[in-house]
Amino acid sequence: MPFNVIADVSLTLENVLTDSLSILVPAPPPIAQLHDLRAGNISEAPPTLTIFLFDVAEDPSARNRARIREVVPPNVTIRKPPLALMLRYLLTPWSGDRLTDHRMLGRVMQTLYDGAILSGTQLAGGLAGSDQALKITPATLTLDERSRVWFSIQRPYRLSVAYEVRVVNLRSGVADLTHPVNARQLDYEEVEQA
Repeated sequence: MPFNVIADVSLTLENVLTDSLSILVPAPPPIAQLHDLRAGNISEAPPTLTIFLFDVAEDPSARNRARIREVVPPNVTIRKPPLALMLRYLLTPWSGDRLTDHRMLGRVMQTLYDGAILSGTQLAGGLAGSDQALKITPATLTLDERSRVWFSIQRPYRLSVAYEVRVVNLRSGVADLTHPVNARQLDYEEVEQA
């Protein structure tokens, strides 16, 4: 379903980051986990990297795209262009040991730097097998902006890093069904010149 795209991006991040953290020692390796950071304690055994989606916004770089025209004879479907989204995630290590936290963050940042574009077999859920590509970049949040995120979820500030994922295309559910023009008739009239 097209509306699952946000969940599919989150699942993709969870899979990619869990795989990347698997090389860290000691055993068991850290895992990446979607979390809202509000409910309950976060496991530190095994060490956990929480993936917290804290902002969803329209991506202004992809506005004003043309309508999509799909031809399936005998019909033509005209659809609004997909809503281009930008998702912001806060990635936070939870291990109980500062050096392990730093190693986890370093590995995550290396992974997202080396693989800044996720596509093909890296995509999960409804994105798997699609031609979509997700561009991941560090979000430019000031310390004050990060502190406000932590304050809003009522937890003390922790070392974390923010990333933006774009362009996430949320396909419109509204379409206009029309029929192609099969014939046309032009009527004209001679105009006398004075």
